[in-house]
Amino acid sequence: MSIRNKRLESPDDVRSFENGKVEVVNLGGFSIMRMILQPGWRWSKSIKPITKTDSCQLHHIGYVISGRLKVVASDGKEVAELQPGSAYEILPGHDAWVVGDEPFIALELSQDTVAKYAKPL
Repeated sequence: MSIRNKRLESPDDVRSFENGKVEVVNLGGFSIMRMILQPGWRWSKSIKPITKTDSCQLHHIGYVISGRLKVVASDGKEVAELQPGSAYEILPGHDAWVVGDEPFIALELSQDTVAKYAKPL
């Protein structure tokens, strides 16, 4: 038996963008991403210029540590407002933004989403 241990304080990758950043560690074919989004962050303002897609095309699975995030489907229907303690799954085709004046901090686990976040698709 072996154990691999990494800390998000010493990530394998950091991606910064307008009003936010993500910190990524890679373990055993999976990636764990800490998402830190400041008030004023909105996917369509901060990430769309990087990905060059009309909406977020990634599948997210995560857990909210702090702050709130409003998620709206591409067709304009409200999907959810995520709050601390929420475990979530967000399907491709959405926009999202930080609600209120507290940073939104969440952890996401993935085999591929984390590798693609805030990168050109």
